[in-house]
Formats: sequence, C-alpha cells, structure tokens
Amino acid sequence: MSTAAQMLVPMTDFVIEYYSHEGYADLHTLKVMNNYAKFLKMPLSLEMFVATDHLGNILKEPKNYSDWKSLSHNKNLDVNESPSMLDEYKYYNRAESKRLFDGFQVAYNGFSVVRIVADYNKNIELSFSKVDGKFQHYTTIESLLGFDAVFLSTTALKKIGLKS
Repeated sequence: MSTAAQMLVPMTDFVIEYYSHEGYADLHTLKVMNNYAKFLKMPLSLEMFVATDHLGNILKEPKNYSDWKSLSHNKNLDVNESPSMLDEYKYYNRAESKRLFDGFQVAYNGFSVVRIVADYNKNIELSFSKVDGKFQHYTTIESLLGFDAVFLSTTALKKIGLKS
C-alpha cells in the first residue's frame, strides 16, 4: 500500500485506496476495512502519542535511548515481559511501542495540562487535560482528520491489519 496507508485518512479514502490495490473484496479486505472503521472510533488517550507509564504519566526518555535502541540486539525485544523485570530502557521501549501515532513530542507538561506537538508540523498541536483525562477539542481518532497529516505507527498499522 502507498504512503497514504501510513497516514490517518478518512474512511472513504481508505476504502478506495485499499480496494484499488487489492482489486477484489475478500474476507481479509473486509476485515481490514472493519478494523480501520473501529480504529477511527477509538477514544483518544495520551499513550497513543507519547510514552506513558501504566498510570498515564509521561515517561522521560532515558539518557542515550536512541543509541541504545539503534543496537541490533535491542530492536526485537519481547515487549510483553513483566515491567518489574525491565530496566529503564526496556520499560520506556515497551511504553513507546504502544504509541499509535509517530512524530509527537511533549511541548509542555504542566500540573493540569499536557501539550503535545507533531515534530513534522508544529501546527498540529493537542492539549490533554490531566484533570479529566481527555484531550481538549478532540475525542476520537477520527476527530484528528482535520489536520493535514497525522502519521500512523507500526503498532497502528498492525492493529488495522496492514502489517503482520
């Protein structure tokens, strides 16, 4: 599938794009389309964008994390290991692997609000209320379609059924 498959797109665009490459609607195609529809309806959470702990608190990236992650023996870790068995790098890696969207970073982490922005477009900005645990002005993944480009992570593509 094209680069558009890695971006969040409206359901109609997704169906047209996917069907044009597949050429027929088999059970797998229908399942992928159903998965994408369910994906769009998912309520937003902070862990979809940035690494958080099990309580939803933002995790600070460990020192030299990108160097650690680039080592070949650290690329295919079992992310289902018990957190008590993981060191700081593996714990952060597990939290990072839950993200559904790529390219977001914390711009502000205050007492009651977290503001995140897309690395690739600073106009894509979301505010998350720590008080009620919700994003301000956005409720579901589908509500993000108003932005020019929001990129899906490998985890999201697997969830939809576009990657194994």
